[in-house]
Amino acid sequence: MTANASANGHAPRRVVVTGVGLITSLGHDLETSWQAMLAGESGSRPMTGHDMSEYPTQFAANVEDWDPSRYLDRRESRRVSRGTQFALKASQDAVDMAGLKMDETNPYRVGVEVGLAFGGWEIVEEQAILHETKGPKRFNPALLLGALSSGGPTQIAIRLGAKGPTNCPVAACATGIVAIGEAARRIQYGTADVMIAGGAEGYLTPLVIATFSRLGAASTNNADPEHACRPFSADRDGMVVAEGAGVLVLESLEHAQERGATILAEFGGYGITEDAYDATAPDPNGEGATGAMQLALEESGLSPVTFGWIVAHGTGTQLNDSMESAAIKRIFGEAAYNIPVTSIKSMIGHAMGAAGAQSAAVIVKAMQEETIVPTINYTTPDPECDLDYVTDGPRAQSIHAALCNGFGMGGQNASLILKRFEA
Repeated sequence: MTANASANGHAPRRVVVTGVGLITSLGHDLETSWQAMLAGESGSRPMTGHDMSEYPTQFAANVEDWDPSRYLDRRESRRVSRGTQFALKASQDAVDMAGLKMDETNPYRVGVEVGLAFGGWEIVEEQAILHETKGPKRFNPALLLGALSSGGPTQIAIRLGAKGPTNCPVAACATGIVAIGEAARRIQYGTADVMIAGGAEGYLTPLVIATFSRLGAASTNNADPEHACRPFSADRDGMVVAEGAGVLVLESLEHAQERGATILAEFGGYGITEDAYDATAPDPNGEGATGAMQLALEESGLSPVTFGWIVAHGTGTQLNDSMESAAIKRIFGEAAYNIPVTSIKSMIGHAMGAAGAQSAAVIVKAMQEETIVPTINYTTPDPECDLDYVTDGPRAQSIHAALCNGFGMGGQNASLILKRFEA
């Protein structure tokens, strides 16, 4: 089934955004994170709490000063993973912004599509150590259930009373965009009126850091972590592993209008493809990435010249940034050189399952503010990366349409287009 026809054979319903929730290494909410991005701040910092001296990478972009008791009740917070805690808080923020009241809508028409690519790794590591050192009677099997990736959307549904379609897509670094795209499909096809959609991740453990640094994907600039992530710069040496969450409230246009909601943006298009190339490296030709963007663009029906911003996947790895730049040029042609491009990962790091949803949240905010945030740490031009990267601070920009990308390990690619709502 394509987006050109709904399940009942009619044209798909229009899908709009009415709420946004965001947690990053720069702040626990949308406004705090947004202001820090405008200022070009970095959330990358040395890891504490563990001896990292023998690790190739000794830093990450973690969410500081996180106390779940400020946002969740004690019982709720103790039985779920850190990533699910982020997902719960960001979802509540998005629902509050949307003014959505469950007692005024049909809960069977409200669903949750929130992905966690890694789930509760921190719980698994901790309980595995207890099992190994103390035996099977000392570890907590209930906590291991809290480590399930599916705990994110199900706990959100429990908290909000949402009884519609609930799902946890897992697509590595493309997870957040896939969640939003698939949630939009449910509304387009008429199986839901409202979807809480996005991604979260809270898995910064020594094993995770060691994994990405040993793979050669993470920067090893331990002497200067704030400037470690340098997307599109010729001297880039890898990503910064991060955590956080991004959540949107999506609604059918009719549902949003009936309840008098403020409409922040409209879903434009979505594409998902697979490289079928390698378990970790992207296809250097960027065919899968090109295909995902092409599908999203075709669904949107928009001309390339109408785009005011691209929030790139932009991890700061050599292969990804050059591949993505080439794919953007392939899709947008000469118009590509006139579209501002930002990698917010230069500031907030790469939060895997949350990353694409964080990008989408920032796009919605940028549309409202008519301002786009920069890519920081860009120092040296790369001939293979020759687009209009926003590297000189925030830029005033009216955005009719914007695209964000998520390209995951194993070659999972997803692209999402959001556009300004016009009645």
